[in-house]
Amino acid sequence: MLDPTGFTWPNFLSICFFFNTTYFFWQVHRTHSCSYSDGIANSEYPRRGLLLCIGCLTVYTICEKSDVHSCHMTVSLHLRCVGSNIVLLTQAFRKKFIIPDFETFVANINQIYHKVADYIPHLAKFSPDLWGVSLCTVDGQRYSMGDTRVPFCLQSCVKPLEYAIAVHEAGTERVHRYVGKEPSGLKFNKLSLDEEDKPHNPMVNAGAIVISSLIKVNVMCVMDFITKMAGREFVGFSNATFQSEKETGDRNYAIGYYLKEKKCFPPGADMIDALDFYFQLCSIEVTCESGSVMAATLANGGICPITGERVLSTEAVRNTLSLMHSCGMYDFSGQFAFHVGLPAKSGVSGAVLLVVPNIMGVMCWSPPLDKVGNSVRGIHFCQELVSVFNFHNYDNLRHFMKKLDPRRQSDDERNKSVVNLMFAAYSGDVSALRRFALSSMNMELKDYDSRTALHVAAAEGHVDVVLFLTEVCKVNPFVKDRWGNIPLDDAVQFGHENVVKILQQYHHLYSAPESMPRMEDNQKLETMKGVA
Repeated sequence: MLDPTGFTWPNFLSICFFFNTTYFFWQVHRTHSCSYSDGIANSEYPRRGLLLCIGCLTVYTICEKSDVHSCHMTVSLHLRCVGSNIVLLTQAFRKKFIIPDFETFVANINQIYHKVADYIPHLAKFSPDLWGVSLCTVDGQRYSMGDTRVPFCLQSCVKPLEYAIAVHEAGTERVHRYVGKEPSGLKFNKLSLDEEDKPHNPMVNAGAIVISSLIKVNVMCVMDFITKMAGREFVGFSNATFQSEKETGDRNYAIGYYLKEKKCFPPGADMIDALDFYFQLCSIEVTCESGSVMAATLANGGICPITGERVLSTEAVRNTLSLMHSCGMYDFSGQFAFHVGLPAKSGVSGAVLLVVPNIMGVMCWSPPLDKVGNSVRGIHFCQELVSVFNFHNYDNLRHFMKKLDPRRQSDDERNKSVVNLMFAAYSGDVSALRRFALSSMNMELKDYDSRTALHVAAAEGHVDVVLFLTEVCKVNPFVKDRWGNIPLDDAVQFGHENVVKILQQYHHLYSAPESMPRMEDNQKLETMKGVA
């Protein structure tokens, strides 16, 4: 029990916060074996503080049944327990995370994860044991499914990270003096250059090898950089993979000599050293969990959501995401951009690094590959993700088909929108209504009496507002309130003749919008049908 020394408002508030926090920690402990309701307990840095708090609360508040009245915890001790996590806990209590209803979100993610891809002919032959997906939001919410702690090599997934490091250190102008920005339309390991005798982009082997010659550090420094991106979580190195790459990398050696012949390397760079460095980078290991934090760092503008440390410049992140979107999925990049519409990078290890800008990062891993070298399950997961949620780059277009928006706030936020909309209509504030319309607010929102903004404006006689709602927003004039009145009835009842004329004319012109399909096209990506 708490032992406040004298009543003060700070002590009283702390006591209230104590009971809320204790209940929160009980929920965290109760759901330890699966996902926590807000997805924060899986984050390594917040978890350390949370577990410390849980330990303190357990020691000082849970005692033997025979001596239940003898334990007490002072306010100062309680504040010391939760003080290091006060911002995180406040976010959790106020539901101010980027994905407020995280439990519902991960339930949908679980359905996508377990969905059987029957249309892929050879998928049934592959072992279902190696399939993991982890996600991390830009404010540290975490969720993982499947084999998410099994280390695997980044392979080509290291290319965007290598490029981001190069731009962060050397700048965009110097990097693109030696490497282009265009998709090649060719195989990723082709001996091909653009018309300026430069590799087409940093996501093909030739571009990545040249980028390796621009980075003036060793592999340990790059691993340290990647470890910072991963929130100090697991980043390893597979020496066996590195040796195998060196012994069997004839194609990459051919690319290296071709680049050397065309003088693609910066002055003083050694081709063999650049190749060795490239092989080492491809042999860096991560897990789905640490990889998702790396992706979330890119989604968060270069700031690691777990540690809060700025790792990459905003310029490096912007350029990296642009190239991932246009060139990241081998010769499947165009189709992926069309169907999924998000920056991503795949590797022949079966990894897919997916970035949902300003929301979250995802790492998928499943070794079975399709004919172009992308993870079969990874591609399928990404497509299903954007078919359920409005994460595609162009899903935010107005009047587009409806999908789930996990960023949507609770009913409290909707109620605020209704109040603001109704007040603007009541006061005749056309400027505010224009701002709401430009922000894609539904201008036909109803209040508790089922009245719309047009009802309110018509009853108040605001001609400008009525004109804006009818001519610009084209709202439905036939919506009935709880008494069965439409906006025209209100205008007639309160004697606003100008409004009556406008609404009568609008009734003749108005036609209800055609209903749009609510489901995504079920056609699947063609290249997924052929599995190597």
